[in-house]
Amino acid sequence: MKVAVVTFPGSNCDYDCYKAMQLFPGIEPAFVWHREQDLGGVDAVVLPGGFAHGDYLRAGAIARFSPIMKSVSEFARHGGPVVGICNGFQILCESGLLPGALLRNDTLRFRSLDVHIRVESTRTMFTPRYREGQVIRMPIAHGEGSYYAAPETLAELEGEGRIVFRYVRRDGELGMGSNPNGSQHNIAGIISADGNVLGMMPHPERAVEEILGSSDGRGLFEALAAHRTGVAA
Repeated sequence: MKVAVVTFPGSNCDYDCYKAMQLFPGIEPAFVWHREQDLGGVDAVVLPGGFAHGDYLRAGAIARFSPIMKSVSEFARHGGPVVGICNGFQILCESGLLPGALLRNDTLRFRSLDVHIRVESTRTMFTPRYREGQVIRMPIAHGEGSYYAAPETLAELEGEGRIVFRYVRRDGELGMGSNPNGSQHNIAGIISADGNVLGMMPHPERAVEEILGSSDGRGLFEALAAHRTGVAA
């Protein structure tokens, strides 16, 4: 499958995503510059991390107006798989493809560290390679990663099982020390109502080989490689 890695001015994880996906047979990553208006017949889209347009105004606020985002939105509306990682998650929220917003970390400081997240749902196209309740480890690197949404939206996300990843302690429990940024409900990743748009703050592309400290991100890319290839996830 061909996967577009959309690159914005200020993206700094685009190459990480590209190289990570090259490790998985069946995935052919391709860079797509934000000024393009056509995704080029891809099977999936990844919006990588970084600081699109320097995070001026708000993280993702300018990137949402990039020409390519019209094609990404149209692709998503037709059921195409879209993954937004870190800055990509922020762009998805700013574009209205996911609800809520990412605010400044409650510490008001940039956080860069490994965190533990719990897989809350395996009933998505992105998570069948994990076990429900499985605790996995990935790095975060963000200054605006605190997920916020109106109470009714949070209730909807909880009720519909659309919280995919949640920050936890190493033992899988919530509580003191489990939330690195003040995210409501310890949310680390959510999915759209149609189940094809995933946004997450941790970086799975930086957790695909043990030499990097963790290979827990592999499950997401394995599931992506299997999607639409006739391989059972």
